[in-house]
Amino acid sequence: MAHQHHHFPDLDDSPATTAERTAAASRSTWVSVVVNLCLSALQVAVGLLTRSQALVADGIHSLSDLVADFVVLFANQHSQKDPDADHPYGHQRFETAASLALGLLLLGVGAGMLATAIQKLAAPEQIPHVQITALWVAGLALVAKETLFRYMLAIATRVRSSMLVANAWHARSDAASSLVVALGILGNLAGYPILDPIAALIVGLMVAKMGWEFGWTALQDLVDSSANVQEVEAIRQTLLETPGVQGVHDVRTRKMGDLIVVDAHLEVDALITVEAGHEISVTARQRVMQRHRVLDLMTHLDPWRCPDLDHAVVRPALQEQAS
Repeated sequence: MAHQHHHFPDLDDSPATTAERTAAASRSTWVSVVVNLCLSALQVAVGLLTRSQALVADGIHSLSDLVADFVVLFANQHSQKDPDADHPYGHQRFETAASLALGLLLLGVGAGMLATAIQKLAAPEQIPHVQITALWVAGLALVAKETLFRYMLAIATRVRSSMLVANAWHARSDAASSLVVALGILGNLAGYPILDPIAALIVGLMVAKMGWEFGWTALQDLVDSSANVQEVEAIRQTLLETPGVQGVHDVRTRKMGDLIVVDAHLEVDALITVEAGHEISVTARQRVMQRHRVLDLMTHLDPWRCPDLDHAVVRPALQEQAS
């Protein structure tokens, strides 16, 4: 089991079942929903009453998290469905699509915050002085969000879901934004009113940056990017260690949500029976799927030490494209 966890090196060896992952995702996300709902209502209300644009921006940020949480819940439900006629590889990509939607949503929210903050900064003499209550609410939000982040990350790493890890870090970005807001309000109270919209501007930038990162990562998966080099090498090693496999070539991978789909050519003794060759490929598939986060492995058998003519026509064309 040496090559098991490249994305999650610090985790134990017992892979979580699909049901466990769904339940954990659902539970941690609902906790996040409740916390964010209470926080955003409190922040927006107090922000308006105490005239703090940064606190209102942070409240809208919490609200955008709520929408993000519902996107995650939707994807979590759909990505765990069994393969069907329309989706023979399963529904894992729903998780990726949700991450893309989440990224676009955050980009939009961040852009809106930036626009509002820039408007305020254009007329600094009109920036109102903030009341002290805003600072207490910003402090409360900071503590609540940091606690939420730690709770969600613990669950995400336990069940190994990259979507839940993303959502946990999303909560951490909120904690950071609440810290910025608290400092902005503090500055405003200390007699530097411009620091409140500057804090709102920084929150906007943070939200937009998170959106860009989520969207870009999801896009990489949707265009069939391969798994990382160490993971591919570990899979190749598992195949080579399978009894009867003399060599391995053309190992190709693509990501499917949290999992990987693999194609590989196995070289076996040319004189064994078709049945024996089939047994070797079945064993190889089982070993890979037990040891790695692989959704499926498609194998092709080649006679060992014979020239592989599978790509005789294709290879020159591929080389031309590459050059």
